[in-house]
Amino acid sequence: MASNRSVTVTRKTAETDIALTLAVDGTGASKIDTGVPFFDHMLTLFARHGLFDLDVKCVGDVTVDYHHTVEDVGLVLGDAFKRALGAKLGLRRYGFFLLPMDESLVRVVVDLGGRPHLVYDASAPTMFVRDFNIILVKEFCRAFSNALGCNLHVQLVYGEEPHHVAEAVFKGLARALDVATQIDPRAAGQLPSTKGQL
Repeated sequence: MASNRSVTVTRKTAETDIALTLAVDGTGASKIDTGVPFFDHMLTLFARHGLFDLDVKCVGDVTVDYHHTVEDVGLVLGDAFKRALGAKLGLRRYGFFLLPMDESLVRVVVDLGGRPHLVYDASAPTMFVRDFNIILVKEFCRAFSNALGCNLHVQLVYGEEPHHVAEAVFKGLARALDVATQIDPRAAGQLPSTKGQL
């Protein structure tokens, strides 16, 4: 059950070489090294606020752009959650969270029902944190949603500062996933669907 919900996933392409270990039922411990400091910061926050144990090592073509690294880590992390959750028996399946970060407020809603879809509306007036364009957060979410097979809605209710917006997205996603990935003791051994499969 819970103690078995951990996995290691590797992925190597001409653009990135990634090794990632995830424990869904963790304590928030993390060791992150993607070569993109701001992204490392976001993944560290994600692990801590979702109480997921997460180790990520990525060597990517960051001299070209950060895009491949951010997108591919999203793919591998989504794949890791999919593998770790297994048959999804007893899963709460749905999760949502409203996350305030100073002047910013972000709403994140997730359904682990096996159907990938992303609705993302979180553009800040200024999109750069140093040289990191926070539009890459959308690319991360799209890759994560596709690989996990989750319906993910992210909305910036209001906010201005790009660091705060990105941070609220990652923390909100973590908190929503923490809820959705929990095992409901009332539904032990049951699939959270009337269709017979997810």
